Amino acid sequence: MTLEQKVMQALKEAMKEKNKDKLDALRAIKSAILLEKTKGSSKELTEADEMKILQRLVKQRKESAEIYQQQNREDLAQVELNQIKVIESFLPEQMNEAEIEAEVKKIIMETGATSMRDMGKVMGIATKKMAGRADGKSISQIVKKLLS
Repeated sequence: MTLEQKVMQALKEAMKEKNKDKLDALRAIKSAILLEKTKGSSKELTEADEMKILQRLVKQRKESAEIYQQQNREDLAQVELNQIKVIESFLPEQMNEAEIEAEVKKIIMETGATSMRDMGKVMGIATKKMAGRADGKSISQIVKKLLS
């Protein structure tokens, strides 16, 4: 079952439940998928493309929630945080910091990276290996810590 089919199924359930927050998040996912499909390329979306879309939506909502919290608008921040939970339910289980660090250490050993000059090489492999299970910001921070 594709992401789009899963979202449509969840959308129907959310409509029956009359769950507004869930509906808004699901509609955002559906919209992002449709935008990606109609971008101009006639190729089908791969699972990796779908994960990138979901990660982008989560990142946008996290940034919005941070801004709302800085401006003392907890009501709006909570809406964003609720939507993050719904969107993340379609992503694979996220890796914790220790798991990311262990994976990055393996990659550093495999590539023979020794300094910050090798960060690009390590990041390229790490982001491909952990796509959908860890965000780029977390991976980047750990790579920097281990290479410096």
